[in-house]
Amino acid sequence: MASLADIRARLAAQENKASGNNYPQSDGAIYPHWKMDEGASASLRFLPDADTNNSFFWVERQIIKLPFNGVKGDPNVRQVTVQVPCVEMFGENCPVLAEVRPWYKDETLKEMANKYWKKRSYIFQGFVRQNPIGDDATPANPIRRFVISPQIFQIIKSSLMDPEIEELPTDLMRGLDFNVRKTAKGGYADYGTSSWARKESALTEVEQAAIEAHGLFNLADFLPKKPSEAELRVIKEMFEASVDGRPYDNDKWGAYYRPYGLEAPAGSNNNDDDSESSTPAPQPAQAAPQVTAAPQPAPVAEEAPASGPSTDKAQDILAMIRARQQNAS
Repeated sequence: MASLADIRARLAAQENKASGNNYPQSDGAIYPHWKMDEGASASLRFLPDADTNNSFFWVERQIIKLPFNGVKGDPNVRQVTVQVPCVEMFGENCPVLAEVRPWYKDETLKEMANKYWKKRSYIFQGFVRQNPIGDDATPANPIRRFVISPQIFQIIKSSLMDPEIEELPTDLMRGLDFNVRKTAKGGYADYGTSSWARKESALTEVEQAAIEAHGLFNLADFLPKKPSEAELRVIKEMFEASVDGRPYDNDKWGAYYRPYGLEAPAGSNNNDDDSESSTPAPQPAQAAPQVTAAPQPAPVAEEAPASGPSTDKAQDILAMIRARQQNAS
């Protein structure tokens, strides 16, 4: 297990590198903190990752949302969104972000770029020590998983660099609880007042017995599967179709990635785990805005900006951006 000093060194290294490089589960394992009422708070006790090679007690999840104008052949479906993994999560170049990243240099494309930019979340595990959600039942294994938004994560991370914190917050005997507080700001849920507890505390005998009985999760097991080369080609094709405003084609892509609730096409040999529909998700789609630090673009296919060159087709946008890059060089 990494020490607090190791974590601080790793976080500092990541900060330096960054500045230089300018659906809930049926078993109830995921704790839905976003369901709290405004003004409520939940007390969480984070635990270490079972993977001792992980320097942190969390893993980062990066997802790209591809909105489509319905499903091909089904006039009753108007809007769907397919979630696909961003391979930057695995330290590789993402073909979608490679196209989207230059769009931020053009004011007319920034809104479009935001829609297709990767969405980060962070997976933790631990105990819920104070639970304000009345209808949330503790599962047989009380060690729960937490899908944490970037806003809450920044509070967790920045506090770890505080020299007054002497022990790892995950220490079994001298750890710290983390209080998630929900308020409202601009019509959206806000968690900016969340904080670590001021006093250290030991796990109870019941909590220690739960760890002994159930063990800890390997957090990386809950990340999306790394796409193969064939799946990366499908992701790129779906991205271009989404930008083009075309409907989702289940016959063509359903064996790889599909919207939640849509069945795989007949004769598909791909395991359900290859589909986004079976990928663990932090919460129902309607709750998503409540877990973000700021409003996110709605997951629907929008029209491209009207100004500038024609952008009503995906290839037009991509060709325009590439031409500008060549002219700039």
